[in-house]
Amino acid sequence: MAEAIALVGCKGPDQEAEYLRILSAAMPEEQVIPFRVMDDAARAAARVAVVANPDPAEVAALPGLVWVQSLWAGVEKLVGAFDRPLPIVRLVDREMARTMAEAVLAWTYYLQRDMPAYARQQRDRVWRPQAYRKPSDMIVGLLGLGALGAAAADRLTGAGFRVVGWSRSPKVLPGIDAVSGADTLPAMLGRCDILVCLVPLTPETRGLVNAETLAALKPGAALINFARGPIVVTADLIAALDSGHLTHAVLDVFEVEPLPGDSPLWSHPGVTVLPHISGPTDMDSAAATVAENLRAFRRTGQVPDGVDAARGY
Repeated sequence: MAEAIALVGCKGPDQEAEYLRILSAAMPEEQVIPFRVMDDAARAAARVAVVANPDPAEVAALPGLVWVQSLWAGVEKLVGAFDRPLPIVRLVDREMARTMAEAVLAWTYYLQRDMPAYARQQRDRVWRPQAYRKPSDMIVGLLGLGALGAAAADRLTGAGFRVVGWSRSPKVLPGIDAVSGADTLPAMLGRCDILVCLVPLTPETRGLVNAETLAALKPGAALINFARGPIVVTADLIAALDSGHLTHAVLDVFEVEPLPGDSPLWSHPGVTVLPHISGPTDMDSAAATVAENLRAFRRTGQVPDGVDAARGY
């Protein structure tokens, strides 16, 4: 048997036991050991680490690592965290893309059918139908057209929504108007009834959704952030909601998680708070992807395609 695989970053013994069970079932030929119980020899010998939002210092304590396999799509904590080049492989998993696309469609419907307004009306005992807006009369903008954005675009267009998308580099996706580059963003934003954030967190996207970005949106637009909390400037978002320029924001990710109890977002009438549930990792599907990557590595010695350190994803 080859050297052990280090499992780094689980949240408590229950999650650790679950991940060990599922990973071991997916690749019984491998020995997967939690970082916390590895002795010095095992840590020195490990060439691959499977990580779940780990402390970068623990990953750095594995001096023989050749590459890191993340169980999450987001790897911003790891990019640039080490004193040597270390390939980081994001989880690219069809089940995660399907789940995220499902969430984007569900919460787009929530906004399209004026669910926040009906919730307020129920609270105030008001009986008032809202004007119906057909999906084909609404434009949903996607910030980010990677695997998650592409899956979301497919679900949205299939449901009849008009979709525009923005990405850092040019993309061609069927059925949507895709643009790229910073100079195209304001015009795209001005078309959006709903803006959905799906970009990775990088130095370039941190604070991307700020006062200027929000002001460029069509008056009365709404926001969904299923990317990372720091992409949206919270104070600017609250100001846009308070002014009435933005009607509602569905937020699944935050600068600090769990969201602190004293955050004004909890009680803001224009905000729906979700506990980071839009794209949960399906461990059975993720483990199958990890096993496929590891078997290819054992067979060929080639590290799977990883994160571009310059771009951050």
